[in-house]
Amino acid sequence: MSTTSSATVAHGPIEVDWVRGREFDAQRPGAPKIRIDGDARSGPSPFDVLLAALATCTAIDIVTILEKQRTPVMTLHITVKAERVTTTPRRLAAASMHFAIAAPGTTAAKAARAVELAAMKYCSVRSSLMPDAPVTWTIALES
Repeated sequence: MSTTSSATVAHGPIEVDWVRGREFDAQRPGAPKIRIDGDARSGPSPFDVLLAALATCTAIDIVTILEKQRTPVMTLHITVKAERVTTTPRRLAAASMHFAIAAPGTTAAKAARAVELAAMKYCSVRSSLMPDAPVTWTIALES
């Protein structure tokens, strides 16, 4: 029994089908499939997908925040570096994201605030990670 007061809502199902070897197709019913490959040959590995989910979850909110500030993003590139625990399970130990943002009219302070809000308040993927796996970031504001 949970003692938290947070309300919950069901998330639509994700279906995963084994293809061959260590390859799987994953999708929400009726949505596009993604090939996930444990050997990272025909698609990203499960851990790669986790890091991509962290980056894109944060990026969605950065784009939205800067749009609301009337400084729409022209380009956004994210590099995610991660460290994994060496013992099984080889879970995420730490992640660092670097955001290269081109959003004409924004300032370094506004971009930094948008990234901080996105990563620390709005990104459900980051919030779902173990609390002892720190996620940090750097920002380069490009013109």
